[in-house]
Amino acid sequence: MKIIDAHLHFCPGYSHFDTIARQAEHENTEAHLKEQYQKYGIEGGIVMGNRGMEPEKHVYPEFLRYCIGVDRSYLKEHTVSEAYDLIEKNLKRKTCVGIKLYPGYNRMYITDKVYEPVYELAAAYGKPVAVHMGQTAGSNAHLKYSHPLTMDEAAADHKNVQFVMCHFGNPWLMDAAAVVEKNENVAVDLSGLLEGKIDFPEYRNRQDGYFQALRTWIAYCDSYDKFMFGTDWPLANYGDSIEMTKWLIPEQEWEQVFSKTAERVYGCIPEL
Repeated sequence: MKIIDAHLHFCPGYSHFDTIARQAEHENTEAHLKEQYQKYGIEGGIVMGNRGMEPEKHVYPEFLRYCIGVDRSYLKEHTVSEAYDLIEKNLKRKTCVGIKLYPGYNRMYITDKVYEPVYELAAAYGKPVAVHMGQTAGSNAHLKYSHPLTMDEAAADHKNVQFVMCHFGNPWLMDAAAVVEKNENVAVDLSGLLEGKIDFPEYRNRQDGYFQALRTWIAYCDSYDKFMFGTDWPLANYGDSIEMTKWLIPEQEWEQVFSKTAERVYGCIPEL
């Protein structure tokens, strides 16, 4: 079965990512990632950019594409024209398949007018806007900005933009499902739901209420063509993430969730 990882991070040599990779029984290296892709039949992945906005900083292996991350600090320290010129330079590259926003960390709603040019660029280039929705890593972020209901307003007011709700807005699953079901232009990735290396059957039994709710609200959307496999690698173990996704998604929908939705949302994905 073809698999595309619709949400990962790729920062070899960064100590923080080295640490979380080891906790997931991975190594934060290109060679190890390629090895894992070959092991699990993963044909490509989408990197959520964490390297600044200059295009030359975004050089990845041939089996990866990326979304350019828009950081509030950059917007504050540079003119609007400087920032959006750089976003456009990235979007002109074949390897850049979208834009990533971080509202909880940036402490700014995605409906803020500062993002209007971002949505105009996304629509003009036909590339999606992925948004971190739900719980954040660390206590410095403000969760009110990353609540999934905030995506409803943005999606309703920008119907010509394809949005991606990263992490299914976890743990606000009911609210996230309402936004996904209502808005045709909202897709979902299932990344960031696991952390480290786990025994999934044991963990699922221990957190049975949560996983039953997760499966229930995914099914509620009744649109598996909106859902994408994702890991948040190196945060989570690939084998565990695949096992969890197979448990959450009916087998007849595996091909859709593991690859077809990502191909539609993010465009052509290179083969390994």
